[in-house]
Amino acid sequence: MNIVFLDAFTLNPDEIIDWSVLEDIGKLKIFDRTLHEEIIERAKDASIILTNKIPLNQHIISNLPNLRMICVMATGYNIVDIEFAKKQGIIVSNIPSYSSPAVAQHTWALILELTNRVGNFDQNVRNYWTSSLDFCYDHQHIFDLENKTLGLIGLGDIAKKVAKIANVFGMNVIATSKSMQPKDGIEMKSLEEVFEQSDIVSLHCPLNPSTSQMINKKNLESMKSTAFLINTARGGLIDEAALAEALIDKTIAGAALDVLSVEPPSVLNPLIAAPNCIITPHVAWGSLESRKKLIKIAEENILAFLNGKPINVVNK
Repeated sequence: MNIVFLDAFTLNPDEIIDWSVLEDIGKLKIFDRTLHEEIIERAKDASIILTNKIPLNQHIISNLPNLRMICVMATGYNIVDIEFAKKQGIIVSNIPSYSSPAVAQHTWALILELTNRVGNFDQNVRNYWTSSLDFCYDHQHIFDLENKTLGLIGLGDIAKKVAKIANVFGMNVIATSKSMQPKDGIEMKSLEEVFEQSDIVSLHCPLNPSTSQMINKKNLESMKSTAFLINTARGGLIDEAALAEALIDKTIAGAALDVLSVEPPSVLNPLIAAPNCIITPHVAWGSLESRKKLIKIAEENILAFLNGKPINVVNK
């Protein structure tokens, strides 16, 4: 059984992860990174491919005659042509809910950075406080979360954890989702109502044709001028030029993002220089605990497939 992991570096940059659980299953070949033109050569003998962000399209899949399973080492699986894989009899699995606690925690780290500006104050201490006449200063940008409204777009496991934390802060929580089924007492609203009523809008939905660039000029203009936008889901949910313009024009008060449409971003990405825009490098998922859990679930996916009872299949 030949197993090829095409892009393992981001899962194990600190070399803490133990690969032995996968090595016990079959002959494992690990690559830190793989260029597009290297995929077919590296995976030509693979029965199972592990990929995090390396796209596997119809052309690539059709040139891998031994391929029987693709294990996406993430929850989102839009990098794989799952319908073509299905036609070829290839199982595609993902890793659901492995990082929900970590992403919810990072979501709140971003929210609190916008509302409490800890990083900004830390820098100001070093630059200004030593020469200040007052014991405190410049607290005009802090505001309370209590009685504010958090709007969630998507209501999966991560969003529900984010909502529970919001309840502790005394916030009102509203949400919109594909199913519109209320969960945990969260009030369901239309997408338009979430934009209009929320003080903070947080994205927790998948990227697909219906959600691509859902954060656009029209929806940004419907938000409160004091509102914040948070994205720990997928960068393609946002029209980045429209968001940059909204931040420059103060259409909304700020944004905090862990994902961008192209990663790593170009220096020409308009959000890099946009005001009141915090960007972290797609790290919300990457706690040590989450990475260990990811490997464990990947092992379970592969063993279930080999036993003829595949789990976490996304192209049934």
